[in-house]
Amino acid sequence: MRRIIFVVAATALTLSLSVEALQTQGQSNGVRYRWRDGSGLPHYSDSLTSDAMKYGYDLVNDHGLVIQHVERQLNPEERAAAQKLADQQAAQKLAVQERARTEMQMLMAYPDEDSYKSSLKLELDNIDQQITTTRLNLHSQEKALADLLARAADAERAKQPVPKSLSDSIAKQRNVVAGQRNTLERQQNLRDAADQKATQQLQRYRELKEAQAHGQAQP
Repeated sequence: MRRIIFVVAATALTLSLSVEALQTQGQSNGVRYRWRDGSGLPHYSDSLTSDAMKYGYDLVNDHGLVIQHVERQLNPEERAAAQKLADQQAAQKLAVQERARTEMQMLMAYPDEDSYKSSLKLELDNIDQQITTTRLNLHSQEKALADLLARAADAERAKQPVPKSLSDSIAKQRNVVAGQRNTLERQQNLRDAADQKATQQLQRYRELKEAQAHGQAQP
């Protein structure tokens, strides 16, 4: 933020000095100011006016030749829009540079396709291991729930009320089972997304290696 404030202040100072210099030049060298108003009508002046700064102006010498053009001043909304656009362009440029750096590191780390495939497979294997573990846990929790439900059924068949502690345990176990099922679903979705991403990454790797083999810039 301090840097932005400093840049804005420096820019304002530069503009102020430029205006003063242009005014001095106009007064000493016979330079005039020419601009067109909102209706497109031309105007001339021996001094820099607010209208000239509003619409933008030309510095014209005594032979009628334009020696410099100064763009009009931006209003606050235009300045904000220009700053937003500049920020977006800077972010895009940074993203492109970051991607190029990451891809260069990838090519250096994996000199051949087999080594890169192995790295991609390792990531998928890790997810598969998590899925396997969750499935085992889910099976165990479902069995525990089935046992609790069987105890409750036995009580009902014996015309006895189901103990509150057992009912509470069943409700709690149902939540545990639901949580494990949700976890398994998330992991399976993650696995599908990772598989799709790996396919795209491998294709990109092949494109980069082909460009590298032909001495071309990264596509």
